[in-house]
Amino acid sequence: MINDLKKDSEQRMNKTLDSLEQGFAKVRTGRAHPSILNGVMVPYYGSDVPLNQVANVGLEDSRTLLVQPFERSMVSAIDKAIREAGLGLNPITADAIRVPMAALTEETRRDMQKVARTEAENAKVAIRNIRRDVLGDIKALLKEKEISEDDDRRASDDIQKITDKFVAEVEKRLAAKEAELMKV
Repeated sequence: MINDLKKDSEQRMNKTLDSLEQGFAKVRTGRAHPSILNGVMVPYYGSDVPLNQVANVGLEDSRTLLVQPFERSMVSAIDKAIREAGLGLNPITADAIRVPMAALTEETRRDMQKVARTEAENAKVAIRNIRRDVLGDIKALLKEKEISEDDDRRASDDIQKITDKFVAEVEKRLAAKEAELMKV
């Protein structure tokens, strides 16, 4: 029973790390990469769909993304969605949409670092919330006399070790992202 709780907590914490990587992908580094537009939602026949379902997103060169809509009528909707996505991008529209990536200034890099730190802090909070939930489940088992106090203490220590491991991984990934952002 306790082993199931540990496995579940590790799986949930791994999902948090995956979510952190997705958040980091949105923080641009000055180089064009199609994943920057992953979170952009485009209105399509009455519902919002991810950009990659209505257009091909690729690289034109190292600083320009090329978005080619599947339907010509979607060009203006895609353009508007990219502008309103809060990514600070200004697309150029013709038959296809070109999204130039401006070179990052020192100040912009620092702002991007702040965004990355916020993403990392949110991931740490999520990991701690998972720990709290699992510890609550363990306490419930103790209260119902399904496990002993020794098992409770041992399981709590194990959950804390798992939590510490994942928080350290978040810190490691944050340090790598900050270094990537500051690289010119």
